[in-house]
Amino acid sequence: KMVDPTLAEMGKNLNEAMKMLEDNQKKVEEENEKKYARKDIPGPLQGSGQDMVSILQLVQNLMHGEEEEETSQAYRLQNVGEQGHMALLGHSLAAYISVLDRERLRKLTTRILSDTTLWLCRLFRYENGSAYYHEDDREGLLKICRLVIHTRYEDYTVEGFNVLYARQPVIYISSAARTGLGQALCNQLGLPLSCMCPVPCNTMFGSQHQMDVALLDRLIKDDIESGKLPLLLVANAGTPGAGHTDKLGRLKELCEQYSMWLHVEGVNLATLALGYVSSSVLAATKCDSMTLTLGSWLGLPAVPAVTLYRHEDPSLSLAAGLTSSQPVEKLRALPLWLSLQYLGHDGIVERIKHASQLSQRLLENLKNLDFIKTSVEDELSSPVVVFKFFQEYSNRNQTSHAAQASTIQHPIISSERHIYDTFNQWLGEQLAQLVPASGVDVVELEDEGTCVRFSPLMTSAVLGTEIQDVDQLVDCIKLKIPVLTSTLQLREEFEQEVRRTVGLLYIEDLGWPGLGVVRYNYHSDGKNNDKQEKELEKINTELLKKLNELESDFTFSLGPEFGGQKNCIYIGMVTEDLDVSELVETIAATGREIEENSRLLENMTEVVRKGIQEAQLQLQKANEERLLEEGLLRQIPVVGSVLNWFSPFQASPKGRTFNLTAGSLESTESTYVSKAQGTGTTPPPTPTSSTAKQRLPGQKVFKRSLRSSDAFSETSSVSHCDDLEKTDQRPPALSPGHEQGPLETKKPEEQEVAQATKMGTEDTQSDKWPNDCAKAEEQESLR
Repeated sequence: KMVDPTLAEMGKNLNEAMKMLEDNQKKVEEENEKKYARKDIPGPLQGSGQDMVSILQLVQNLMHGEEEEETSQAYRLQNVGEQGHMALLGHSLAAYISVLDRERLRKLTTRILSDTTLWLCRLFRYENGSAYYHEDDREGLLKICRLVIHTRYEDYTVEGFNVLYARQPVIYISSAARTGLGQALCNQLGLPLSCMCPVPCNTMFGSQHQMDVALLDRLIKDDIESGKLPLLLVANAGTPGAGHTDKLGRLKELCEQYSMWLHVEGVNLATLALGYVSSSVLAATKCDSMTLTLGSWLGLPAVPAVTLYRHEDPSLSLAAGLTSSQPVEKLRALPLWLSLQYLGHDGIVERIKHASQLSQRLLENLKNLDFIKTSVEDELSSPVVVFKFFQEYSNRNQTSHAAQASTIQHPIISSERHIYDTFNQWLGEQLAQLVPASGVDVVELEDEGTCVRFSPLMTSAVLGTEIQDVDQLVDCIKLKIPVLTSTLQLREEFEQEVRRTVGLLYIEDLGWPGLGVVRYNYHSDGKNNDKQEKELEKINTELLKKLNELESDFTFSLGPEFGGQKNCIYIGMVTEDLDVSELVETIAATGREIEENSRLLENMTEVVRKGIQEAQLQLQKANEERLLEEGLLRQIPVVGSVLNWFSPFQASPKGRTFNLTAGSLESTESTYVSKAQGTGTTPPPTPTSSTAKQRLPGQKVFKRSLRSSDAFSETSSVSHCDDLEKTDQRPPALSPGHEQGPLETKKPEEQEVAQATKMGTEDTQSDKWPNDCAKAEEQESLR
């Protein structure tokens, strides 16, 4: 069908016109959107989003840190192996599975949860148990407490806190448990802190890190008599500090006697998967619940902790939150479901056995080291090794301490323990820095004090610790022991030397791991406290700079960043060949030199100021004299020029120069005559230490010579010089019939020159005898 060309042209023009109108309308709308756009949208969310590469680059920068290159300590990622990749894959799969239809999701999560629970109960010998998977390792114990409350208080669901108020529940926790565990439970349960009863450890018999069962029995009886309800007992199969196991068998009998719930946690529970398990740990399989932290034991990242428990009423478990009807929450077990299948039974046992072998290897080496004290529960199978540096104070005057009263001995013992805690803190930090793959850390124990802990079950799978790392750790300990013993022995000598030295003040800081702390005392001349404090800080800062310029094997510093004394010199760890007297005298001499230079500068500043004022007065007086000599007419601009041209006035230039050495003003006439500036008098030499010991080539400062021959030669030379000084002090012997007049008396300088000439002559004669003997032997051999 033919279309009229005119209509077609009109339709085309109409389309173009509508398009133009629509474009203008879009522009207006875009301008309005820009005009009324929100200004508070964060930068990464503005616009239409970012690409995947930019987002991943941002994550990488956040993980590694942009300032990592500037830091001295290298950043070390965790050892994420293939089993770790399976755990990470589990988290991604859980997010993907959660979008399935409800029926398919329910079947899949039920299968995953039941399989994982069955495998864990078989691996860790916990029959007929249920499992609760949680991110926070304390959350499982929290849910168990709620389960026990619902079980023991039948009306708790209806009446709530009123039931607890009528009969207060009591939860018993060992004093060696994790710090803050009891307070966290009370806060989450809404109970007062009086519901938490800490149970002390043994003091007389058994391990000092095990719960005192007899004392626990008395505490339970007292609570029952006072109308309270014993609810739950938290025991340890491997305490957080020392790794000791409570007497779980006796504790289980006690809990059955008083109808209490027994919950066990600790690192030693990992050994339940091995073929041989100690009887003390095997008793944990009879407890009511236990918490397993498989992530650290097997090196699995972001894997939830598991609490295994036995309970027959599923409704109470649901009320306590141990089970859930939501399928998505059951997917927490998916990373473990994948990782356990990937590792298999042999892989799981191999990782736990490897950690136990590392502990035994370190323990065997530490037994052969002096000054190292170990604290382990079982020397044959102890997954945790705790050790510390310890040395008896045999060099101290113990008889004087024994003669003192017992009330005076306590501060001495306390100070010694504080020093040992400081030294062991330093040792642990050094070992962790030198051998980072070992995973050692510092722990505070109630009886032993500060110790170094090696717990490979918690760190080896993550850090990839091997036997070579343990051997390297032992080598580092061997290198640090001589430094610790030398520093500990020289601390008292350093303190005595500083107290005997004038100008130095000994600062007692038991928290400093080193030789000691010293301060140079500034001798103030009636200055106020603020100015004196500034001068003291200036002198000690300059003194620290001078000491660090010396070539020594130890460090000088301002002390710790927090908690240290102000304006002090902190001396670090030293070796046995340190000459303490030379070190102290060098500090005192350098401090005096800095103080004298500071005072000299202050005096010179005052002299210069007065000299400038005097020079101004003399120059003003010279100008007045010049005006009188030249006359008034020569000062008029035009007349003075004409008069000077007809009758020139000859006047020598006069000026003043300030002599810094003499501190006085001098005329510049000699400078104009000789056409050269005079140097003046020579300044006095800079004071130095009077006991600067001559060192051998390559020998560093503050080193005491250990060779007996050198010591003998130095002793003989000193005694010889003393004899010469005594001889010089005696009056000269007069020959008979001769009297020495007053003009014949020699000056001290002449006596020293004569004595030195006499000594040189004796040395020449004594040196001549060996040369003659050598020549005679040479001639005899030629014959």
